[in-house]
Amino acid sequence: MSDSSGDRQSVIVEVAGQRHVLRSHVSPEYTRKVVAHLEETIRDLDMESRLDPHRAVILAALTITDELFRSRSELSRLRDEVARRSTRLAYLLEKSVADERGSNPAEESR
Repeated sequence: MSDSSGDRQSVIVEVAGQRHVLRSHVSPEYTRKVVAHLEETIRDLDMESRLDPHRAVILAALTITDELFRSRSELSRLRDEVARRSTRLAYLLEKSVADERGSNPAEESR
């Protein structure tokens, strides 16, 4: 939770039954939203089996980190796909313009 704008703000949150004071450059609302996601993940894991709070937080952190890594991988794949399609589209547009002029796009780029 980092943002270079503004002063650090404190917010009191509860994670796995323990109170924490968090200081961050983001808004307290954003911090609470992040903590709510963590708590939801802990509850989801705890529903499967009764875990001690420390273990539940560690497993939730691992689950959220896995989600982050998978999202990064998917984002990278999608960026590659957009780049590939953009390159193909640019080629087709250049070819179409060249065809209208009666020339070869490879020759025009020289």
